Amino acid sequence: MDEKNIGVVFPGQGAQRAGMGQDFCEGIAESRQVFEEAADVLGWDVAGLCFTEDERLNLTEYTQPCIVTTEIAMLRGLTARYGLRPSRFGGHSLGEWTALVAAGALPFAETLRIVQERGRLMQGAVAPGVGAMTALIGEDLAPEKIEPLLGGLAVDVANINSSRQIVLSGEANAVAEAESRLGAALADQPALRFTRLNVSAPFHSRLMEPILEPFADLLRDLGRRLDPVAATAVTSNYRGGFHSGSADAIREALVLQISHAVRWQQNMAVLAEKAGTILEIGPGRPLKSFFRTIGVDCLSVTTLASAERAFAGTEAE
Repeated sequence: MDEKNIGVVFPGQGAQRAGMGQDFCEGIAESRQVFEEAADVLGWDVAGLCFTEDERLNLTEYTQPCIVTTEIAMLRGLTARYGLRPSRFGGHSLGEWTALVAAGALPFAETLRIVQERGRLMQGAVAPGVGAMTALIGEDLAPEKIEPLLGGLAVDVANINSSRQIVLSGEANAVAEAESRLGAALADQPALRFTRLNVSAPFHSRLMEPILEPFADLLRDLGRRLDPVAATAVTSNYRGGFHSGSADAIREALVLQISHAVRWQQNMAVLAEKAGTILEIGPGRPLKSFFRTIGVDCLSVTTLASAERAFAGTEAE
C-alpha cells in the first residue's frame, strides 16, 4: 500500500455483525480503549453488545453507536500499529459520522451521543411495517432515469451507490408499486433485479422529515465542538462533494442527509480525485464493489488479519 495520500471510507448501517472489532480490541490496546470510552459515555457495555449474538445490535439506536465505535476502534488500532495517517475521509450514511470523527471534525464522545439519539429518532419516525427499502440493481442506472417513473408514489431515491445500484425508500405499498413500474419500464435490461433491504425504517426518504427539527436541535446542542475546517477533508452525502468550511452549512447537510439521497457515487469520484489509495475500514465491506464501478481499487479492512495483509502489500479481503 502506498501510505501517502490515503483516503479512508467507512460503511454504515447494515455492515454490523456479531463479533465485529473483537480481534482489534483483544490485540491492540488503542482499540480496546475506544470500546472502554464508548461504554463510559453511553452507560452500557458496547463491547459486550458488539462481540456477542445480541439482538439489540440490529436495533437502530444501538446499531449506530456500535458501528461508529467499532470503526473508530479499528482506525485507531491501524494508526497505532501501522502509522496510518489518512488525508481524506468519507462514509456511507451513518459512516459519514465516523468519517467526521476520523478527520478530527467532531469529538468521539459527542458523536456517540448524537448517533444514538439519531438512531432512536429514525427508528421512531415510522411505525414498523409502514416503510420499506429496495435496491435496484442493473446497468447504467441513474436517478434522472428513475425519478420520473416514481410520480405520485411516496417513494424516494435513498442511495445513489453506483451506476449499478440505486436504493429506493418509502411507504411499503408504494415501494412495491415502484418495483412493478420500474421492472416494466426497464424490462430491456436483462440483469435488472430488486433486492429488499432488511431495515427497520425507510431511511433517507420523506418519511424521515418529522424528525429533522428535533435532530437539528440535538445537533446544535451536542455539535457545538464541530471543527468546520477539519470537516473540509470529509465528503458530504447530502451535497456530493466535500463539506464546506461553514459550520452552519455542515450541520444543515447532516440534518438533511436523514431524509435525502446519499450521493455516494459523487462522494467516490471526489475522493478518488484527491486520494491515491482508498481504504475501506469497517465490520463489512460493501463499498469496495461500488468503487470498482468507477474503476478504482479499494482495499477493505474488516479484521485484524485483513489489515496485516493490506499493510504488507498483499490483497486484503
